[in-house]
Amino acid sequence: MRIALKCSLLSLALLTFNAWGQIPGLATCTRTANLLACIDAEGNAYSVNTVGSTMYLRGFEKVGRRYWAQTNSRYGQLTFFTGIASDGEAWVGYNRRVGWTTINRFSSSGGSSAKFTCSRITGC
Repeated sequence: MRIALKCSLLSLALLTFNAWGQIPGLATCTRTANLLACIDAEGNAYSVNTVGSTMYLRGFEKVGRRYWAQTNSRYGQLTFFTGIASDGEAWVGYNRRVGWTTINRFSSSGGSSAKFTCSRITGC
């Protein structure tokens, strides 16, 4: 999985819809009641739409010139996600919140996989 996609997935998982509008140096975003659309300084773009406890993400990764889509389904403190990119790469994973800590795991058809823990205090 490419670095830009990993960063955007991680950022979305950590923000959990605390959409900050415009964050200097990171991204410029537009927000409605349940849609967030952002573009960063490098030209990567993504949008997030929520329907109940399901989150739909779509994006464009400029470096790889590929489009991608991901669906996240939340069940209490556990969120499962699946995604696919225009070049055929697919991925699955989950994140689990335990207090202020998030345990994350993913695997992709491109051969990438990882397990990492993030804290609101110390980061990832």
